[in-house]
Amino acid sequence: MIAILDYKAGNLTSVKRAMNILNEKACITSDPEVIASAERVIFPGVGAAGSAMADLRRMGLDEALVRTYEMGKPLLGICLGMQIIMEHSHENNTRCLGLLKGEVKPFPGNLQDPDRDGKLKVPHMGWNSIRFLRDHILFEDVDPAGQFYFVHGYYPVPGDEDCIVAETTYGFPFASVLALNNLVAVQFHPEKSGRPGLKMLSNFCHWDGSNHA
Repeated sequence: MIAILDYKAGNLTSVKRAMNILNEKACITSDPEVIASAERVIFPGVGAAGSAMADLRRMGLDEALVRTYEMGKPLLGICLGMQIIMEHSHENNTRCLGLLKGEVKPFPGNLQDPDRDGKLKVPHMGWNSIRFLRDHILFEDVDPAGQFYFVHGYYPVPGDEDCIVAETTYGFPFASVLALNNLVAVQFHPEKSGRPGLKMLSNFCHWDGSNHA
Protein backbone atom coordinates (compact mmCIF):
# COMPACT_ATOMS: atom_id res chain seq x y z
CA MET A 1 0.00 0.00 0.00
CA ILE A 2 1.14 3.55 -0.81
CA ALA A 3 0.62 6.31 1.75
CA ILE A 4 0.00 9.79 0.35
CA LEU A 5 0.93 12.17 3.14
CA ASP A 6 -1.81 14.59 4.19
CA TYR A 7 -0.40 17.63 6.01
CA LYS A 8 -2.92 20.21 4.76
CA ALA A 9 -0.67 21.24 1.86
CA GLY A 10 -2.95 20.48 -1.08
CA ASN A 11 -2.78 18.56 -4.38
CA LEU A 12 -3.57 15.24 -2.69
CA THR A 13 -6.61 14.26 -4.74
CA SER A 14 -4.74 14.62 -8.03
CA VAL A 15 -2.01 12.28 -6.73
CA LYS A 16 -4.65 9.79 -5.56
CA ARG A 17 -6.39 10.05 -8.94
CA ALA A 18 -3.10 9.20 -10.68
CA MET A 19 -2.73 6.13 -8.44
CA ASN A 20 -6.27 5.08 -9.38
CA ILE A 21 -5.42 5.40 -13.08
CA LEU A 22 -2.42 3.13 -12.47
CA ASN A 23 -4.59 0.66 -10.50
CA GLU A 24 -2.32 1.06 -7.49
CA LYS A 25 -3.63 0.80 -3.94
CA ALA A 26 -3.06 4.10 -2.16
CA CYS A 27 -4.59 6.09 0.68
CA ILE A 28 -4.43 9.71 1.78
CA THR A 29 -3.44 9.74 5.44
CA SER A 30 -2.09 11.84 8.29
CA ASP A 31 -1.81 8.86 10.64
CA PRO A 32 1.84 8.11 11.53
CA GLU A 33 0.96 4.44 12.15
CA VAL A 34 -0.51 4.06 8.66
CA ILE A 35 2.57 5.73 7.21
CA ALA A 36 4.80 3.38 9.20
CA SER A 37 3.00 0.34 7.81
CA ALA A 38 2.97 1.53 4.19
CA GLU A 39 5.29 -0.03 1.63
CA ARG A 40 6.15 3.37 0.15
CA VAL A 41 5.29 7.02 0.79
CA ILE A 42 4.47 9.96 -1.47
CA PHE A 43 5.11 13.40 0.02
CA PRO A 44 3.32 15.97 -2.19
CA GLY A 45 2.56 19.60 -1.47
CA VAL A 46 1.80 23.11 -2.61
CA GLY A 47 1.96 26.29 -0.54
CA ALA A 48 4.48 27.91 1.79
CA ALA A 49 7.36 26.17 3.53
CA GLY A 50 6.79 27.81 6.92
CA SER A 51 3.17 26.78 7.40
CA ALA A 52 3.83 23.34 5.89
CA MET A 53 6.65 22.59 8.32
CA ALA A 54 4.56 23.88 11.23
CA ASP A 55 1.75 21.49 10.28
CA LEU A 56 4.16 18.58 9.82
CA ARG A 57 5.61 19.11 13.30
CA ARG A 58 2.20 19.65 14.91
CA MET A 59 0.92 16.38 13.44
CA GLY A 60 4.11 14.41 14.15
CA LEU A 61 4.59 13.79 10.44
CA ASP A 62 8.10 15.25 10.33
CA GLU A 63 9.30 12.32 12.45
CA ALA A 64 7.25 9.89 10.35
CA LEU A 65 9.00 11.09 7.19
CA VAL A 66 12.45 10.82 8.76
CA ARG A 67 11.65 7.27 9.92
CA THR A 68 10.40 6.36 6.45
CA TYR A 69 13.68 7.48 4.97
CA GLU A 70 15.81 5.82 7.64
CA MET A 71 13.93 2.52 7.18
CA GLY A 72 14.84 2.49 3.49
CA LYS A 73 11.28 2.66 2.19
CA PRO A 74 10.78 4.29 -1.23
CA LEU A 75 9.96 7.95 -0.63
CA LEU A 76 8.87 10.43 -3.30
CA GLY A 77 8.77 14.19 -2.70
CA ILE A 78 6.73 16.36 -5.07
CA CYS A 79 7.00 20.16 -5.50
CA LEU A 80 6.87 21.61 -1.96
CA GLY A 81 7.64 18.09 -0.76
CA MET A 82 10.91 18.31 -2.68
CA GLN A 83 11.83 21.60 -1.03
CA ILE A 84 10.99 20.54 2.52
CA ILE A 85 13.40 17.59 2.41
CA MET A 86 16.26 20.11 2.29
CA GLU A 87 17.87 21.65 5.39
CA HIS A 88 16.57 25.20 5.06
CA SER A 89 14.20 27.27 2.94
CA HIS A 90 14.48 31.01 2.41
CA GLU A 91 10.69 31.01 2.25
CA ASN A 92 9.61 32.11 5.74
CA ASN A 93 13.21 31.43 6.87
CA THR A 94 12.19 27.84 7.57
CA ARG A 95 14.18 25.00 9.11
CA CYS A 96 13.21 21.93 7.10
CA LEU A 97 13.61 18.15 7.41
CA GLY A 98 17.27 17.96 6.41
CA LEU A 99 17.08 14.63 4.59
CA LEU A 100 19.29 16.20 1.93
CA LYS A 101 21.94 18.84 2.51
CA GLY A 102 21.24 22.19 0.93
CA GLU A 103 18.78 25.06 0.85
CA VAL A 104 15.82 26.42 -1.09
CA LYS A 105 16.10 29.86 -2.72
CA PRO A 106 13.59 32.19 -4.42
CA PHE A 107 13.71 32.93 -8.10
CA PRO A 108 14.98 36.51 -8.53
CA GLY A 109 12.43 39.13 -9.50
CA ASN A 110 14.49 40.24 -12.50
CA LEU A 111 14.71 36.78 -14.05
CA GLN A 112 15.52 37.01 -17.76
CA ASP A 113 15.03 34.57 -20.60
CA PRO A 114 18.55 33.84 -21.92
CA ASP A 115 17.21 32.94 -25.39
CA ARG A 116 14.89 35.90 -25.79
CA ASP A 117 14.99 39.57 -24.87
CA GLY A 118 12.36 39.46 -22.18
CA LYS A 119 11.58 39.07 -18.49
CA LEU A 120 10.34 35.75 -17.15
CA LYS A 121 7.37 35.55 -14.83
CA VAL A 122 7.72 34.31 -11.27
CA PRO A 123 6.44 31.86 -10.16
CA HIS A 124 7.62 29.45 -12.83
CA MET A 125 4.33 28.06 -14.07
CA GLY A 126 3.65 25.74 -16.99
CA TRP A 127 5.29 23.03 -19.06
CA ASN A 128 9.04 22.59 -19.25
CA SER A 129 11.56 19.90 -20.09
CA ILE A 130 14.15 18.26 -17.87
CA ARG A 131 17.74 17.42 -18.81
CA PHE A 132 19.07 14.19 -17.32
CA LEU A 133 22.54 14.27 -15.79
CA ARG A 134 22.44 10.60 -14.82
CA ASP A 135 20.14 7.60 -15.02
CA HIS A 136 17.59 6.68 -12.41
CA ILE A 137 15.19 3.76 -12.38
CA LEU A 138 12.19 6.07 -11.82
CA PHE A 139 12.75 7.50 -15.29
CA GLU A 140 13.24 4.21 -17.08
CA ASP A 141 11.26 4.29 -20.35
CA VAL A 142 10.20 7.90 -19.73
CA ASP A 143 10.50 9.94 -22.93
CA PRO A 144 13.60 12.15 -22.43
CA ALA A 145 11.90 14.79 -24.59
CA GLY A 146 8.78 14.72 -22.41
CA GLN A 147 7.39 17.87 -20.82
CA PHE A 148 6.49 18.19 -17.14
CA TYR A 149 4.23 20.64 -15.33
CA PHE A 150 5.82 23.12 -12.92
CA VAL A 151 4.32 25.60 -10.42
CA HIS A 152 6.88 27.11 -8.03
CA GLY A 153 8.56 30.33 -6.99
CA TYR A 154 11.45 28.67 -5.13
CA TYR A 155 14.02 26.10 -6.23
CA PRO A 156 16.37 23.68 -4.41
CA VAL A 157 20.12 24.16 -4.23
CA PRO A 158 21.57 20.84 -2.99
CA GLY A 159 24.78 20.83 -1.04
CA ASP A 160 25.97 17.74 -2.91
CA GLU A 161 25.67 17.99 -6.69
CA ASP A 162 26.01 14.20 -6.98
CA CYS A 163 22.39 13.87 -5.89
CA ILE A 164 21.13 15.83 -8.92
CA VAL A 165 19.48 13.50 -11.44
CA ALA A 166 18.08 16.17 -13.76
CA GLU A 167 17.89 19.91 -14.16
CA THR A 168 15.53 22.36 -15.82
CA THR A 169 16.26 25.77 -17.27
CA TYR A 170 14.12 28.75 -16.33
CA GLY A 171 16.34 31.76 -16.72
CA PHE A 172 19.15 29.52 -15.46
CA PRO A 173 19.54 25.77 -14.79
CA PHE A 174 18.21 24.51 -11.46
CA ALA A 175 17.93 21.00 -9.98
CA SER A 176 14.50 19.57 -10.82
CA VAL A 177 15.10 15.93 -9.83
CA LEU A 178 17.12 14.85 -6.79
CA ALA A 179 17.83 11.35 -5.53
CA LEU A 180 19.68 9.80 -2.62
CA ASN A 181 19.34 6.15 -1.61
CA ASN A 182 15.60 5.40 -1.27
CA LEU A 183 14.57 9.05 -1.72
CA VAL A 184 13.61 10.74 -4.99
CA ALA A 185 12.24 14.28 -5.19
CA VAL A 186 10.90 16.21 -8.17
CA GLN A 187 10.11 19.92 -8.46
CA PHE A 188 7.40 19.34 -11.07
CA HIS A 189 4.01 17.66 -10.63
CA PRO A 190 4.16 14.17 -12.20
CA GLU A 191 0.46 13.62 -11.44
CA LYS A 192 -0.33 16.58 -13.73
CA SER A 193 2.27 15.79 -16.41
CA GLY A 194 0.40 13.36 -18.65
CA ARG A 195 2.04 10.20 -19.93
CA PRO A 196 5.65 10.96 -18.84
CA GLY A 197 4.48 11.75 -15.31
CA LEU A 198 2.30 8.65 -15.06
CA LYS A 199 5.15 6.47 -16.27
CA MET A 200 7.44 7.95 -13.62
CA LEU A 201 4.81 7.31 -10.93
CA SER A 202 4.32 3.76 -12.19
CA ASN A 203 8.06 3.17 -11.89
CA PHE A 204 7.95 4.49 -8.32
CA CYS A 205 5.14 2.10 -7.46
CA HIS A 206 7.33 -0.86 -8.44
CA TRP A 207 10.66 0.44 -7.09
CA ASP A 208 12.07 -1.21 -3.96
CA GLY A 209 14.30 1.76 -3.15
CA SER A 210 17.55 -0.16 -3.49
CA ASN A 211 18.55 0.38 -7.10
CA HIS A 212 18.64 4.15 -7.03
CA ALA A 213 21.02 4.89 -9.89
